[in-house]
Amino acid sequence: MAVFPLAKLGALVIKQVAKPLANIAKTRAKNSHFFRTYILMPPAQFYHWCEVRMKMYVMNLGRTGQNSTIPKLNEEAAIELGANLLGEGVIFVIAVGILAFEVTRQKEKEKKKEENEQAFITNLEHRINELTFATEELDTRLRELTRLAYAKEHKEKVKEVAATSSLVS
Repeated sequence: MAVFPLAKLGALVIKQVAKPLANIAKTRAKNSHFFRTYILMPPAQFYHWCEVRMKMYVMNLGRTGQNSTIPKLNEEAAIELGANLLGEGVIFVIAVGILAFEVTRQKEKEKKKEENEQAFITNLEHRINELTFATEELDTRLRELTRLAYAKEHKEKVKEVAATSSLVS
C-alpha cells in the first residue's frame, strides 16, 4: 500500500536533485552560440513541428490530401523550448541512471542470495551423502556383528551337541 506514495516521493526527490543540474545545462547552452544553434534549436523546431502536426491531425486539418506548411518557431522561442527540452532530458537521463543502478544493485543482491541458497543446498546434500555413507557403514557393521553372533551361537550348539553325544556314548 505504501509503495506508490514512496515511488512518487522518490520521483520528486530525483526531480528536485536533478533540477539544478538541468538549470546549469540550460544556462550554459543558452550562452553558447554553437550549442544554441546546433543543439538546442533543431530538436525544438522538430518538437514544435510534431506538436503542431499532431494537433492538426486531431482537429482533422492538414491530412495527407491537403498541403499545409507549419511555420517555424522564432529563434528566442526555439531556444527557450530547446533549453526546456534539454533540462527535461537531463532530468530523465539522471532518473534512468538511478533506476539502472538500482536494478543492477537488486540483481546483484538477488544473485548473491541465490548463490547463498545454492551453497546451503549443496552443503545439505553433502551432509546427507555423509550421513548415508555412515548409515550404510553402521548397517554393514550390524550385519557383521549379527553374523558373528549367529556363528558363535552355532559353535556353542555344536559344542553342546558334541559334549552331549560324547557323554551318551
